[in-house]
Amino acid sequence: MSGAVEAKLAELGLTLPEVVPPLAAYQPAVQSGPYVYTAGQLPMVAGKLPVTGKVGAEVTPEEAKDLARTCALNALAAVKSVAGDLDRIKRVVKVVGFVASASDFTGQPAVLNGASELLGAVLGDKGVHARSAVGVAVLPLDAPVEVEIQVELDERA
Repeated sequence: MSGAVEAKLAELGLTLPEVVPPLAAYQPAVQSGPYVYTAGQLPMVAGKLPVTGKVGAEVTPEEAKDLARTCALNALAAVKSVAGDLDRIKRVVKVVGFVASASDFTGQPAVLNGASELLGAVLGDKGVHARSAVGVAVLPLDAPVEVEIQVELDERA
């Protein structure tokens, strides 16, 4: 099933990927009441990380911003796996992003703009959200970025 949100993705030249399989004992997304919470989504493309390392060292901030965008796409795929249709999204409530950072890197918010800007471009006003951008020492598989989202669904849809 695809609707207006997936049409917008196509208009932007994007395709919703397959849900990234869990790396451990968790689900990609779960629903509680009208909310869907995703697990942290790595920037996996076709089952692989395109880049590894720390932002500000092996990975440029620009590369990391693109990776955050990929994480957000993966998060939308996880939401769809539970909601059935992305058009049920009433709003994105919260985005939490983690950036594996070199010790002197302080540009985490700019990196996470990749995810936030994608959600805004795809969902319009429904994509406006609260956000945390956190620098960390290391992420699973040496990923540079990880993003999780919380969305509220329209239960009438």
